[in-house]
Amino acid sequence: MIRHRPTGSGHPYATTEDQRVPAFPVDGDPLELRVRAAPSVRSVVCEWTVDGGPPVVLDLAPVRASDGADAGGGHLAAAQARAARGPGSWATRTPPLRAGHRYAYRFRATSDGGGRTTRWYEVTAAAWSESGGTLTVEGTDRVVAGSVAWLAGGEGPRRVRFDLALGEGEHVVGFGERYDAVDQRGRALDAVVFEQYKGQGRHARTYLPMPFALVVGGEAGWGLHVATSARTWYDVGASTPGRLRVEAEADGPELTLRLYDGDPVKVLGAFLADVGMPTELPPWVFRLWASGNEWNTQERVLAEMDRHRDLDIPVGALVIEAWSDESTFTAFRGARYEPGEEPHRLGDYRFPADGPWPDPKGMVDELHARDVKVLLWQIPLMRMRPHPSGQAAVDAATAVRRGLVVREQDGRPYRNRGWWFPLALMPDLSSAEVRDWWTARRRYLVEEVGVDGFKTDGGEHAWGHDLRYADGRRGADGNGLFPVHYARAFGDLLRSCGKAPVTFSRAGFAGSQPHGAFWAGDEDSTWEAYRSSVIAGITASACGVVYWGWDLAGFSGDVPSAELYLRAAGTSAFMPIMQYHSEFNHHRSPSRDRTPWNIAERTGDERVLPVFRRFAHLRERLVPYLAEQARVAVEGGPPLMRGLFFDHPADPLIWRYPLQYKLGDALLVVPVVEPGASQVRAYVPAGEWVDVWTGAPVSGAREVTLPAPIDRPPVLCAADHWPRLASVFATSRG
Repeated sequence: MIRHRPTGSGHPYATTEDQRVPAFPVDGDPLELRVRAAPSVRSVVCEWTVDGGPPVVLDLAPVRASDGADAGGGHLAAAQARAARGPGSWATRTPPLRAGHRYAYRFRATSDGGGRTTRWYEVTAAAWSESGGTLTVEGTDRVVAGSVAWLAGGEGPRRVRFDLALGEGEHVVGFGERYDAVDQRGRALDAVVFEQYKGQGRHARTYLPMPFALVVGGEAGWGLHVATSARTWYDVGASTPGRLRVEAEADGPELTLRLYDGDPVKVLGAFLADVGMPTELPPWVFRLWASGNEWNTQERVLAEMDRHRDLDIPVGALVIEAWSDESTFTAFRGARYEPGEEPHRLGDYRFPADGPWPDPKGMVDELHARDVKVLLWQIPLMRMRPHPSGQAAVDAATAVRRGLVVREQDGRPYRNRGWWFPLALMPDLSSAEVRDWWTARRRYLVEEVGVDGFKTDGGEHAWGHDLRYADGRRGADGNGLFPVHYARAFGDLLRSCGKAPVTFSRAGFAGSQPHGAFWAGDEDSTWEAYRSSVIAGITASACGVVYWGWDLAGFSGDVPSAELYLRAAGTSAFMPIMQYHSEFNHHRSPSRDRTPWNIAERTGDERVLPVFRRFAHLRERLVPYLAEQARVAVEGGPPLMRGLFFDHPADPLIWRYPLQYKLGDALLVVPVVEPGASQVRAYVPAGEWVDVWTGAPVSGAREVTLPAPIDRPPVLCAADHWPRLASVFATSRG
């Protein structure tokens, strides 16, 4: 066996042991040509030709296998590390490639059993020039004269780049959900959907990128939208102060750049008019969400909800992750039924009394009677390892036979190249037919079982330029849209059943704004992760995401300290979505659940339960205000959670305190993100404010020190809103 994939797996940040590097060379680049070969292979050579001339033979040398990357702790880390490892490869290096020439190569391997020769592969080197395509600018043209260049090779344009002038005092916020900084000026980044398992801020990667940014400050505000679903890169004054360099993969000889003028609210409104306005969700999404990956039986789920009730900690939404058979992701684990191509109804299933889920509908009815909504976890894949059987085998065979899956360039079904559910098939949700087929198998869960929403996890599995979609897109411009189609599919299912389109996603792109709620993804229980998550909320909201949250205090690794847990809970009580969640830990003891009672037991801190209870009750009283302010955002107003630059874009002092934010028009939130704090420095913008815990007045346009007891996170209310909100905090002040 010998394998060569010219562009590798399509991983946006790493190469593989069987590809050429770089995959898309530029004039002057040599290539490293790699193959992966069976252990029986004794030698490998490459035949290398230029412009059809006689081949030159290049010898390949064996390369030792990688040990894989350090993925950190957590049960998913092992899968990530396994995917990074592989058998050793063979490699050689070519002479530098020159633009204007055509190169071809193939490999010959010799083994004990004979030899094998691959097909010919072709490659050209691209070069930058002023010609090659057309950049169309809509709005006030801010493109620096002479900065537009196209990278073109033998197959046509590959990339386009251009510069935009940045003025003194201008700050750049956006590019989707970001974890490393609110203001990206002085940094370099890209926009591509990627599953970075923990440490998103350290790696400057994101599940939810967007080719959009606000430019705030200076003489006048503006914003940019690179109107493409392909990958983009941004050098925000990192290399050249005063220049924002944009580079985009070219999915054709034309690219549109939309430039908007105005304050942040106006600019964001113009962007949302292009990509889609948010959809209003029901008020119950603002109540506390509860989740744990080890809640894998009906008995366990109801026991956890009993604890909420018995401890007087109100909960409004329950996310059940470990409910399914982990094969079809449509049937409850332990259910008995006959496989078939037609979607099943509830009556087709039998639930053994001694099984893990003896009465799913009865359970949901019971939870509804307690005023708790129910969401079920989903993944947009058809698992193929281990080899599927039963209904999973029927679904996979049907999808392949009917052409319902994403395909590779050669027509073969795409097999997931990522580390989570490797080699799984992926439904082509760019097609309305496939979306309907996929969700029809889950319709009984809504219509008959009565669930209220879906956690649409894992929308980041589309890797590689060689993918092909039913809507005509290729991997380069179609992969980023996959999570948009995914959330849309489940939102449409819920609507068709008369329910609100409540989906809970971590991946997305421009165009995701109309499709449900989002959370910040997988993270450890550390103060660093806490700070990164606050940044993520501020930046996601700056791009039009209204309903956003995170796994408060993190979900992975050992449980957080009581201080971190309560600080995170206090901040989350003043975020759009308040949720706790914990990673699977193989049911080992001690428990790593992030329930307040488990944190209290694990840490021995007697403050945890009463303080968390207080936050949960406060959250209940905040629901009407949050629903009202979300409606303002959905109807074109400023975001529900928003950085201070939305309301005070001309105030230079707000940038000294980037983690402060507004929650609606009334509330100013100052997260406590360092351990051991009893007070915090804060900036209070212009206006008159009231401390929500004491009722004391606070004058704005100045830096202040605010008290920060563990049970009273620093929050101020605009004085003109205080008369209507004072009662919300009255009990808390008692």
